[in-house]
Amino acid sequence: MHADPSLGGVMLVSRVPAKPVAPDTGAVPAAPGTAEPGSAEPVTAGPVTAVLRVAQEAAGADGRSPLNEATLLSLRRRGIADGALWLATVEDEVVGFALASRTPEGELGSGSDGGSRPGGDSAATEAVEVNLLVTPGARGRGAGRALAEAVLEAFGSAELTAWSHGNHPAAARLAAVVGAERVRDLWVMRRPLSPEHPLPPLAPGAGGTVVRTFRPGQDEWAFLAVNAEAFAGHPEQGGMTRDDLDARMAEPWFDPAGFFVVEPADAPADPELNDLVESPPLLGFHWTKVHDDHVGEVYVVGISPAAQGRGLGKLLTLTGLHHLRDRGLEEVILYVEADNAAAIAVYEGLGFAHAEEDTDVMYRRLHR
Repeated sequence: MHADPSLGGVMLVSRVPAKPVAPDTGAVPAAPGTAEPGSAEPVTAGPVTAVLRVAQEAAGADGRSPLNEATLLSLRRRGIADGALWLATVEDEVVGFALASRTPEGELGSGSDGGSRPGGDSAATEAVEVNLLVTPGARGRGAGRALAEAVLEAFGSAELTAWSHGNHPAAARLAAVVGAERVRDLWVMRRPLSPEHPLPPLAPGAGGTVVRTFRPGQDEWAFLAVNAEAFAGHPEQGGMTRDDLDARMAEPWFDPAGFFVVEPADAPADPELNDLVESPPLLGFHWTKVHDDHVGEVYVVGISPAAQGRGLGKLLTLTGLHHLRDRGLEEVILYVEADNAAAIAVYEGLGFAHAEEDTDVMYRRLHR
């Protein structure tokens, strides 16, 4: 507990036990009441609702979503079944949270040092991603540090990473306090789509290729194959599974008319063949995303290594940009690693620019 008269009461940071996911549905079962810290009572949807509310309040104040897409999808589909959650409360009002998510390699431990991984390995080699957030009205009063200390007590021997979306100064201060280092910058680049900023014209495609839109129900496995090839060194994107793809295709923003793929010109005309693993592979893709009536996104562009050097990346990028402009959007954004000089040069050549405040920063604290 942390006494803080300015918050009007005593702040309590407590861990919420995870609730199992209902079989076959992927839904979090409903149950009355809220579990007490340390109890075996399954968690209700209440904690997830509180997390999303805190995130919404922070987004309104900071102008950026504090949670990435993968985290939001997981919360909505599985609740906190895949992670460990701490809530900071003042007189039963949730003012912040810390969510520690499991790595793909294993479960989060439950002991004071994070537990053990399958195979008998200690948690010293475990990697844990942390999302920590405090409501705007409760910032600067110790809630963030208290949440961070709770995570460190549970997973202090793990390698911890956390993103600061928008490079928030409070995140930098907290990182310094807990001994985390800045290890990765992700840029948001923007480009207007107004008539005053015309797009380069669409040039003919590389010989022997055809650009078309994605066909739901036929192209999923071919897309996952070329995505894995294109992002073999980028586990966040290259590790996309069929479940991950299906979850995104189920989102309200998904529109196959804005999902472009390029394939060999001699690919079979029968689209049914594309549902077979052995069907002719795709050479690349550009998946666009529309956020609202004003902003679109170059969601992801990928080219098979075997097809690189043929101008397909620029062709697909321009195809998507023309599509977003023709929808009447005013601006398009994209995300790119700050150290990817080659990609940044291409995007700058297409009229994209980066502002310092449009930087997401990853911090890492090595196991102790």
